[in-house]
Amino acid sequence: MENLNLYQKLLHIQTKINGLGKDKTTYQYKYVTGDKVLGEIKPLMNQLGLILKQEVVSIENTRQDYSTAKGSKSEILSKVMMQFTWIDCATGERDVNSFGANGQNDWEKGLGSALTYAERYFLLKYFHIATDEDDIDNDQRKTNAPIAQTNFEDAKSKLIVVSTLAELQSVYMALNPTEKANKEVIELKDKLKLTLK
Repeated sequence: MENLNLYQKLLHIQTKINGLGKDKTTYQYKYVTGDKVLGEIKPLMNQLGLILKQEVVSIENTRQDYSTAKGSKSEILSKVMMQFTWIDCATGERDVNSFGANGQNDWEKGLGSALTYAERYFLLKYFHIATDEDDIDNDQRKTNAPIAQTNFEDAKSKLIVVSTLAELQSVYMALNPTEKANKEVIELKDKLKLTLK
């Protein structure tokens, strides 16, 4: 690892993390926490002798007044422009990056929210880390059983042997939603309904 240049080391980090599942929910939104992002990336940075220098280039604060169910509320919207610099401690090589972020929170917390958001999303975007649980490259993605292929001939063969309207209704209701919505199955059901009256 010592013979790698800065960009080779950064590439090494990128190859080690395919994706991160969202681990926190707030106000009905899911997101990946900074702790989770740093927990994956920081050990690799330490191993490779990299530091990430963070500098605030500019801050713009705007008061936000709005109403809630509990009354009026005032918060601060902080817009920050930052400079993130990767530094290889062994060689002094640098990679400088500009990044902007917003954060809105109580008066004393707006800037902190913006800084936290900037760090988390800079790392996620720099290394192209997927955060969608359904992303195919995400090791921690949610998985579902594959959807079974429906054989509409089977559905039709179940219907064609019924001999009463009650039996037709029972068999049709037992079909899965995809089978029930199939045009040919519906036509067969309606045809049988007329002939069994």
